[in-house]
Amino acid sequence: MARINRDGALRALRHRNFRLLFPANVLSNIGTWAQRVAQDWLVLELTHSANLLGLVTALQFLPSLLLSLYGGVLADRFDKRNLLIFTNIGAGLGSALMGTLVITGAIQVWEVCLLAFAVGIFSALDAPVRTAFNSELVGDSDIASAISLNSATFNAGRLVGPALSGLLIVAFGTGPSFLVNSLSYVFVVVALLMMRPHELHIKVKPNSTAKLRTALTYVRNQRQIFLVMVAVFFATTFGLNFQIFTALMATKEFGKGPAEFGLLGSVLAIGSFSGVLISARLERFRVPKVVMLGAMAFGLLLIATAWMPSYATYALSLPLVGGVALMTLISANSYVQTHCEPHLRGRVMGIYLLIFMGGTPIGSPLIGMLTEAIGIRLTITICGIIVAAAGALLFVILRRASRQEANTPSTASGDSESRVAPSQHKRGELEDPHPETGSIRALVD
Repeated sequence: MARINRDGALRALRHRNFRLLFPANVLSNIGTWAQRVAQDWLVLELTHSANLLGLVTALQFLPSLLLSLYGGVLADRFDKRNLLIFTNIGAGLGSALMGTLVITGAIQVWEVCLLAFAVGIFSALDAPVRTAFNSELVGDSDIASAISLNSATFNAGRLVGPALSGLLIVAFGTGPSFLVNSLSYVFVVVALLMMRPHELHIKVKPNSTAKLRTALTYVRNQRQIFLVMVAVFFATTFGLNFQIFTALMATKEFGKGPAEFGLLGSVLAIGSFSGVLISARLERFRVPKVVMLGAMAFGLLLIATAWMPSYATYALSLPLVGGVALMTLISANSYVQTHCEPHLRGRVMGIYLLIFMGGTPIGSPLIGMLTEAIGIRLTITICGIIVAAAGALLFVILRRASRQEANTPSTASGDSESRVAPSQHKRGELEDPHPETGSIRALVD
């Protein structure tokens, strides 16, 4: 049985196009995490300010708030592979410029802010396209495997990138980390160009008339998907701020330098990577109830990490909180992708990623201001309470809704957890649910 589970977790690698992109994504994620650590350290070197660190982080993720929805629309309107080539070239050029300015000693804080925002624009457009591209790489049947493996590459990058960046900062300063990230985008572009377009699993052709409103209405009326997205919002906005948490705990609480700061990122990634491996074996548990329970556990563990008495105990606590966080978010991501309509997937994932990343511009400045006012330990504690309370409340709402549905006679349209069967619609956009039955009808092109 264990062998079957392992093979199942890796089945996305049967597809040549996915195998090409997989190692490139590993390198790209290493570069991304190396740049994130270097950028945080650069801001602290230039300003020594938690407020400005929070501001730069907010600017980096602000485009996600502004453009994730539009990126999802682009994913459904145009060729995804070509879009990804464009976004990776743009992000690579932005990172190269940042690294050049740092190495030449010409970098200013306003330039860090501007370039963080510019790279964030390409990342915001890239994320929903890349996420929706999974189904074209491996087909619907292997999406769950692809999600697990992509999460593994993300956390492999988190494992290696911070430590690599810490060593580079100690030896050469922050500049080389930006250049490493710029180079990593080249591998992604090459992998995309080497793909065989005829082997892509394209069930729904790009639709130039795809509308965002249709996807918003769809998500609003799919109760399970909607509640999962709300849980993700609270978990990521208030909980998934390890960039700031570890930077300020390392410097302000424990008085450590860049190497120790980078090491915390790698230690956190050990737990996150373990969470990915465990989650890959538990595909049947990727349901809304598990997402809510995971958010509760994540919030409580955050509170525990806030009061670790030493650098060593804090570092030892990070793998557990990282593992629980990633298992929760993988469950959420997988549930949304596998329970939405294929021709809406780009826009639905744009909404999901808006919620996933878009809360950071709200949370990061608040965390910076709270840290200046009450200290980082109390700030992390408050964030943990918010995440745990949100998870508990949503779990109660989910249970109550499930009881109501169980007591309601079933209709031909099926329950809210079921995907609309392919026979229920032809290719085209979905209408708003019928106000009386709650069913989803299809418009024929």
